[in-house]
Amino acid sequence: MIIVLGSVVARDDTRADVLRLSQAHVARSLQEPGCLHHAVMPDLADPNRLVFVERWASAEDLFRHFAVPASIDFARAMAALAAAAPEIKLYEARELPLPPALGGR
Repeated sequence: MIIVLGSVVARDDTRADVLRLSQAHVARSLQEPGCLHHAVMPDLADPNRLVFVERWASAEDLFRHFAVPASIDFARAMAALAAAAPEIKLYEARELPLPPALGGR
């Protein structure tokens, strides 16, 4: 499984546009093959910062997502509307069982 953590900091005058475009991007991405989870949320410490959390079945699925014209357009729009360069980190992960103290077996 691939985990993506990203963020973008909007300028005060672009926050509404960044939020609207981000929500549309999430909805579109959830329809793509291999997208297990895709969400965007405001950072409680900085309302102009939006945080993205994604889970993809494979790197191939994620890289196919990056190549979709709408994803390319979204990345360009975020760069233009952001106060600083957007951040994105990719991680390869495997799910671990919860310990018994947290309800695991």
